[in-house]
Amino acid sequence: IVLKGAGTLICAEDEVYVNTTGNPGMALGGMGDVLSGIIGSLLAQKHSLLEAAKLGVYLHGLAADNAAITIGGERGLRASDVLRILREVVN
Repeated sequence: IVLKGAGTLICAEDEVYVNTTGNPGMALGGMGDVLSGIIGSLLAQKHSLLEAAKLGVYLHGLAADNAAITIGGERGLRASDVLRILREVVN
């Protein structure tokens, strides 16, 4: 289970992980779709469910943090900004 928010939670059986990447600019439409796509792509690469969720949430937040720096702040951040930066974060 992934619960998005300030300090996104990733839960599996008796384990809970807290992700600290990301920023308030991510609270808008389309960000969850981007996150789902990232996690789905990691699952397609044969990562376990838990690994895909943890890594996907981390990469999503890191890309958003980098995108906010690139555009000059969190205000005005769009899901498409995160997608553009994601390639750099992954590579």
